Amino acid sequence: MDKILGKIPDFKPGSVWLLGAGPGDPGLLTLYAVAALQQADILVYDALVSKDILELTGPGCILEYAGKRGGKPSAKQKDISERLVALAKEGKRVLRLKGGDPYIFGRGGEEALTLKANNIPFRVIPGVSSGVGGLAFAGIPLTHRDTNSAATFVTGHDASGEVPSVNWEHIAKGSPVIVIYMGMKHIAIITEKLMGYGRSADEPVAIIADATTERQKVLTTTLSRATDDVAKSGIEPPALIVVGHVVDLHHKLDWFTQEANKQNNPSGDRD
Repeated sequence: MDKILGKIPDFKPGSVWLLGAGPGDPGLLTLYAVAALQQADILVYDALVSKDILELTGPGCILEYAGKRGGKPSAKQKDISERLVALAKEGKRVLRLKGGDPYIFGRGGEEALTLKANNIPFRVIPGVSSGVGGLAFAGIPLTHRDTNSAATFVTGHDASGEVPSVNWEHIAKGSPVIVIYMGMKHIAIITEKLMGYGRSADEPVAIIADATTERQKVLTTTLSRATDDVAKSGIEPPALIVVGHVVDLHHKLDWFTQEANKQNNPSGDRD
């Protein structure tokens, strides 16, 4: 372990590291991530980063909240990017902490471009995206050779907050598994589009909320029932929408719920 840790580069003053915090469980952080948290002078973090992860920072680290939660008051992306530049120019070791992975619907690319334009040294530390880790904790393989050899990640809203103008017809007809980030607000429109372009009304759908945390909830439904079932369930964002027959494997492979049940009832007693 010491040999591995010794190869982690120093976090130099005047630089910015863009770090993915993963979907929620602190155990999914990389070694680079932990080293960065312990070295940073200032941490600029998003709303979905857990308290447990924030507590891994060094004793002198300043925590600065940047918001960035769908439907909630948030700092503008331009302001956040410029704040990173200003802090780095003050000679700080600036850690920009984002849920999931910085480059997967995380706007890390926009921040990196601003840093590059201002000659600020930066490093990107990937994180486990919720579209991968969240599905694994829900007992849903992203790919399975009996069901699919391809999958598509798509955002549920664009920069204006509306349904993105992607080619829904090609996605519906060409991708056996569709993982939709930040799509709860527009779930009715999205499911109608997919069915309108030929997806079966009975196709399995999973909604995964608070993935990888002790609050995780998984709702299984179908394309035609998804909107009503979500409304009845009371599930709220952050949540993923998964469309495809890999969802059928959830009930067989849901190791996370089984593990939680064993911890809550270690004797195996039943009510």
